[in-house]
Amino acid sequence: MKLNRIKLLFCVCFSLFLASCGVGERIHTVKSPDGKIDLIAGVDEGRPYYEVKRGEEAVIAKSHLGFQLKDGDFSNNFKIKAVRQASHDETWQQPWGEDIEVRNNYNELTLLVEEQSDLHRELSLVFRVFNDGVGFRYVFPKQRNLKDFVIMDEKTEFALPWDAQVWSIPTNGTKYFEALYKASPVSHKDTVSTPITMMANDSLYLTLHEANLTDYAGLNLALEKGTKTTLQAALTPWSTGEKVFASAPFASPWRTIIIGHKPGDLMLSRLMLNLNEPSKIKDTSWIEPGRYVGIWWGMHMEKYTWSQGPKHGATTANTMRYIDFAAKHGFSGVLVEGWNWGWDGDWTTHGDQFSFTRSYPDFDLKRVSEYARSKGVRLIGHHETGGAALNYEAQLDSAYALYRSVGVNVVKTGYVNPLLDNKEQHNSQYGVRHYRKVIETAARYGIMIDNHEPSMPTGLQRTYPNLMTQEGVRGQEYDAWSTDGGNPPDHTCIIPFTRGLAGPMDFTPGTFKFVNTVHPGTRVQTTLAKQLALNVVLFSPLQMASDMIENYENQPAFSFITSCPTTWAKTVVPDAKIGEYVVVARKDRRSDNWFIGCITNEKERTITLSLGFLDDDASYKATLYCDGEGADYLSNPYAVNISEREVNAKTVLQLKLKRGGGAAIRIEKI
Repeated sequence: MKLNRIKLLFCVCFSLFLASCGVGERIHTVKSPDGKIDLIAGVDEGRPYYEVKRGEEAVIAKSHLGFQLKDGDFSNNFKIKAVRQASHDETWQQPWGEDIEVRNNYNELTLLVEEQSDLHRELSLVFRVFNDGVGFRYVFPKQRNLKDFVIMDEKTEFALPWDAQVWSIPTNGTKYFEALYKASPVSHKDTVSTPITMMANDSLYLTLHEANLTDYAGLNLALEKGTKTTLQAALTPWSTGEKVFASAPFASPWRTIIIGHKPGDLMLSRLMLNLNEPSKIKDTSWIEPGRYVGIWWGMHMEKYTWSQGPKHGATTANTMRYIDFAAKHGFSGVLVEGWNWGWDGDWTTHGDQFSFTRSYPDFDLKRVSEYARSKGVRLIGHHETGGAALNYEAQLDSAYALYRSVGVNVVKTGYVNPLLDNKEQHNSQYGVRHYRKVIETAARYGIMIDNHEPSMPTGLQRTYPNLMTQEGVRGQEYDAWSTDGGNPPDHTCIIPFTRGLAGPMDFTPGTFKFVNTVHPGTRVQTTLAKQLALNVVLFSPLQMASDMIENYENQPAFSFITSCPTTWAKTVVPDAKIGEYVVVARKDRRSDNWFIGCITNEKERTITLSLGFLDDDASYKATLYCDGEGADYLSNPYAVNISEREVNAKTVLQLKLKRGGGAAIRIEKI
């Protein structure tokens, strides 16, 4: 009897030990810290899978995981070898951002699975569950039978339990991610670029994207064959067809699922940032957000040219004129495009002729930089590559050393060519490697980067906070020359919930003259008040006032732009409906002031805005820049009404937004 009890006790203990190691277990669950989100993962008939629930509500149905490697399938015939669980809770601070503090709180589940073959190859599946969503990644451990390998396809699935409305842009036929986001059911989608955002119902919103894209191919999603609502990873390939070249140990980017009850929850999620590594730049004191003007819009209006000639814009005299304007109105910098050799002729086809150290004869880099410094303004450098990445890499050190020697510590880069080095896509592993090299090199020289025509952002600004902002969006420049008339009014009511969730957007709001004599069929499709509000709604720590400086003179509304910060202590989203209207309020880092942006699509509406986010028992002066009487984005865009009133936390404002209009509010504590 005693021996039987001992045997029974041994069996129980051994079973518990196996369970703790994961051996013999097929299903494992991990909850979000608040207990509201469940992630279930396991192996079913040899195939790893996961699913996500919010309470009793299905968010992601059973979805399989794995890879197709060049030497065979790596998504089947697995068993669980070990299981680990962990929890993490910390609060870290951003040197710049939409908030100062970010809480990083998650529960983690790791399944180590082993292939049931003579090779016994292993793969770790790491899941992190936050209160606002889920991140998961693949980790290839160091092992004898999997060293160098090639990924031909990633078989990650997102099986959606419903045919929801999805806002997305097509991958095929879209250059530089510069397309209009359109809503249609999942079942109607072709291959799309992430992030994509969907509304499952009135209280369930999702965004699918990725975090920490490092030495890997960028993520797209496509309908899995034979399904109507299951999306599968479609990695951006090399020109030779492979997706990723890798060596173990190796980790994929995180696949991210942001989960919210309302659209504003998506904007307030910091899940993607939390899935990136902490800053590798120890001293970030030289990294300074700011607002600037630039010799740029005049090129689009064909007043100036990038190339040499009688209308060359980047001359010493013209740049000094812009510097004087910037100093007068409190701007931190002046962007100069077209200062260097290489712009003459069709530069998009011969980017390898760009020099990043040789100025045109009518531009004195040293003199202009010294003049800017004497005025308390910094020169913002510009490096257009024409997509010739190798030519740029060969000059990186000399170009950044030159800029550092004259005191230039911000560079706007560009890659206007559908292919890098005439063969590889921007969002391929080739492109990802190039952009990372640029950012890391810039960091060594103390230079901040504004990257145009990038790979899609994935939160790398946490690790390298000198990566200030990026394009990868259909920006304000389309209002200057696009053949479809410009950005429609709903565009800016969509991108905060799509591209904006990937990271800061260099959209360049702030155009004050809407008449386009160069392309009469194209125009800015907003009111003037909406142009002001976009400076709050669309986040970018480096923000350019887009217009030519003469169009700002004697404009009372310009005072909102000159007073509006570009980095924030706190962000709230009081109200929003994707594609229809957005209300964003942000608190300044250096004062107790708040700034509010409200925008609408082509429909007129009244926004009821409670100021409950203000401090209790405090009084404020609110300056309101609203659509004026009769304002309309097509017939009367310039009408703006500027008024002042005293407000507090109990105040409720009624804001009348005209068609294509908006309201911008500055609130100063008394």
